[in-house]
Amino acid sequence: MDIKAIQTLIADDMQDVNQLIHAQMQSDVALVNQLGLYIVNSGGKRIRPMLTLLAARALGCNDNKHITLATIVEFIHTATLLHDDVVDESALRRGEPTANAEFGNAASVLVGDFIYTRSFQLMVGLQNMQVMQILADATNIIAEGEVLQLMNCNDPDTTEQSYMQVIYSKTAKLFEAATQLPAVVLEQSIEVQEALKLYGMHLGTAFQLVDDVLDYSANAEQMGKNLGDDLAEGKPTLPLIYAMQKGTEQQVAQIREAIETGNGMQFLDDILATLSDTKALDFAMEKARGEAQKAIDYLSILPDSDYKQALIALANLSVSRDH
Repeated sequence: MDIKAIQTLIADDMQDVNQLIHAQMQSDVALVNQLGLYIVNSGGKRIRPMLTLLAARALGCNDNKHITLATIVEFIHTATLLHDDVVDESALRRGEPTANAEFGNAASVLVGDFIYTRSFQLMVGLQNMQVMQILADATNIIAEGEVLQLMNCNDPDTTEQSYMQVIYSKTAKLFEAATQLPAVVLEQSIEVQEALKLYGMHLGTAFQLVDDVLDYSANAEQMGKNLGDDLAEGKPTLPLIYAMQKGTEQQVAQIREAIETGNGMQFLDDILATLSDTKALDFAMEKARGEAQKAIDYLSILPDSDYKQALIALANLSVSRDH
């Protein structure tokens, strides 16, 4: 099952999500409407709401609460993107100018806050305290992850453990919530809730590991951002951490300098060669494939259906994509 087949499977649900997103982005403040719609309409795979919809359908949902859940998840993700691009001083996302590049940092941060709080208004409407708890915890942990990543920036002594904590917090945690929430709302057993939670966690981890590999290997046009952006920001991601463990003294010194100074783009060709020599990208990809397989294994608790097969396919696609 490819991505188009998966999208077709939940096309009606996703149309309902998009309608709710646009309805909830309405504001009396013109700039909120303008910037909010800019970011919402800027493309993207909508992988997180897609996961929520597929999990809900795999569990046999028969109302529209999964539409609200998927919209909440997408709003939280969108708010984090707005804030991330300001923190990272990013100019491109998905091949288009970022909101902060178009509207300025202040507007991006404030509209991000609007979208965050809109998501919580939608949560309240579900009148489910466990849903509130999961999403409140998720947003808090995402924020912690962003701060931890900021602390790790320009620190070449960042450990693999610290890196994994960052990607769990800033990426995998929202995937985890996206797949756990339908099971909670549909009052599934604790075992099913936990299995879908862990599916999301491992899938999110795989997804971010692949993103960090693609930063050094993808076609920049396909990826929608510049090759080596993480290096330019002084981010010690797993490929660099592993290369420093396996490289020569000279290679390690060069990577350390690139991370410390944030001026690594001048060394990009040399560092790409080091990543190849040390097989650092292969190591990170193997770790990603392991995470994707763990995610798939947790789906064994679900009855077979097209929706379950789509969840399996998404895990496989997450580690075979080129952007």
